[in-house]
Order: sequence, then C-alpha cells, then structure tokens
Amino acid sequence: MGVGKSAVGRSVARQLGMRFLDSDWSIEQKEGKAITEIFATSGEAAFRKMERDFIESGHPERGVVVACGGGLPLQEGMPELLLQKGVVVCLFAHPKTILARTSGNQKRPLLNVDNPSEKIQKLLAEREPSYMKIGIGISAEGRQISDVVNNVVRVYHRDCNRFPSQ
Repeated sequence: MGVGKSAVGRSVARQLGMRFLDSDWSIEQKEGKAITEIFATSGEAAFRKMERDFIESGHPERGVVVACGGGLPLQEGMPELLLQKGVVVCLFAHPKTILARTSGNQKRPLLNVDNPSEKIQKLLAEREPSYMKIGIGISAEGRQISDVVNNVVRVYHRDCNRFPSQ
C-alpha cells in the first residue's frame, strides 16, 4: 500500500490500450461497503476470500491491468494463479515513503493502529519475500510515476509472450 499501484496501473493500462481495475475498488463496489467497513463487520478473512473470488472470476481474462491489494498475493495458491493470469509486477517503496503517503488515510484498515510505522515495517518484512518470488520487483522510491510506468510497460512487453492472446 502507498506505493502507487493505482496511479501506475491506470497509466500502464492507458499506454497498453487496456482496461484498468483496482481489486479493492471492485470489491467495495460489489459489496456496497468500504474496505474498512468490510474489515470491521466481516473481518480480514472474509475480505481475503473476496479478493480470491475477484481474481478467480471477478474480471476479464484478457486486456486488463489489475492493481491488487498487498495481502492478496500471500494467500495460498494465489501466486500460482496470478502467474497464470498474466505478467505480475510488484511495486516497492521505502517504509518512510509508504508512511508519508498513507498517514491520515483512514481507508487503510491494517494501518489504523497505534504505531503505523512499525506495522508497515512488519508487513514489508512478511510480504517482500513472497512478492519477489511471484513478480518482477520495481522500485517506486524517489521516481516519477512516468518512469515507473515506462519500466512496467517494458517488463510487460518483455514477458507477455508467454500469454498468446494478450
């Protein structure tokens, strides 16, 4: 979270002539509730199931750039499923950058804690090894969105040949 997935994803989709979908936004629309409300009323496990359902059947198979929530790739079987669906790119930023970009945003239920900086560091330590196994890691740290977008587009063009109809 806070690495620019949505902004980068929108621009990548435009450059590639594809649709853009954000998994969190799509889930909010389907459920008629904000992510924070889903976490509060149904719990994180229910939200993770909604994420899985979205990836399994919630969007077109082709011609779409999807920005996934940070916990989605950690679910059992999800790395393999994501890699079957398309090119996977993981964006990274320094914990201090993430904190600056997310502070004051109450729509981040995992960071609505007493020490969000500590939580960000913990989440990154838990998640980074999994991210690096399933996707190309691209740093968004200190870079213009256009630079990150161009990098993602290059990766896509390099790796999309394993998906014949993309």
